[in-house]
Amino acid sequence: MPDEAPDQLSILKDYRRLNLDDQFDFKCGVEMDCFTCCCKDVSIVLTPYDVLRLKRALGVESGEFLDKYTISPFSKEQKIPVILLKMDKDSKRCVFVNEEGCSVYTNRPWACRMYPLGIADPENPNPEEHRFHFLMKEDLCHGHENGKLITVRDWIDDQGIEEYDMMGQSFKDLMVHPGWDQIETLTPQQMDMYYMACYDLDRFRRFVFETKFLQMFEVDEARVESMKKKDVELIEFAMHWLRFTLFKEKTMKIKRTVVEAWQAATKDQGVSTAGPDTMNERLANSNG
Repeated sequence: MPDEAPDQLSILKDYRRLNLDDQFDFKCGVEMDCFTCCCKDVSIVLTPYDVLRLKRALGVESGEFLDKYTISPFSKEQKIPVILLKMDKDSKRCVFVNEEGCSVYTNRPWACRMYPLGIADPENPNPEEHRFHFLMKEDLCHGHENGKLITVRDWIDDQGIEEYDMMGQSFKDLMVHPGWDQIETLTPQQMDMYYMACYDLDRFRRFVFETKFLQMFEVDEARVESMKKKDVELIEFAMHWLRFTLFKEKTMKIKRTVVEAWQAATKDQGVSTAGPDTMNERLANSNG
């Protein structure tokens, strides 16, 4: 979690590769003299499920949570927005850390749960090269070699990581989608769509249910009802929407009546289909 994280090359070359049943020696708790030091001056990247858990825990809308507790730094090298937890401007600590520790511990982000473990995915066709865990050791952390052995598997179970992995799989799939190789930059509209669908879930809910979205797309009624009740279902749907709108993947289906009406209305202009970009423009200007 510290900003001085090892680069991929050094991880693959120098770090011990841990499998699920391998042990490591680590201890963390309020009795440690370094307690919460790892929560200071760090870049904690949030996933959509992280944002959902945290905004629920705080009892606020996603937009309020994002405005108050996160930052989204951007550079020319980035294709997509990245959401980071905001650090206190004076202490440089995570805004949720107090003298007792993490005030949102039950709902802490995936990155906090994983520490001090990291995950590496070698990009190598060799079948012997596969995902592995590795141990991060920083001077600020005194929890290593304290006589408490635990397997990687047990750490994952103890920290509740499996649920976060499961809920975040569709987001991970989106991140490694080959379609990104064909996109040089996102338009401002696409950037906003990505930000909304991934992180601002309450605004995305209004986008789906309070515009003409469901009049334009074929969405199973059971799925519609499920999305109304379950935020995780809405996140999953949002990932499918992004694959459709960004990569033209057939994860969504425009209603035939909409396509036919569009074709008729735009025939004189030489436009014969209703594509994702056009749909976004219409929906963005729709008030239901």
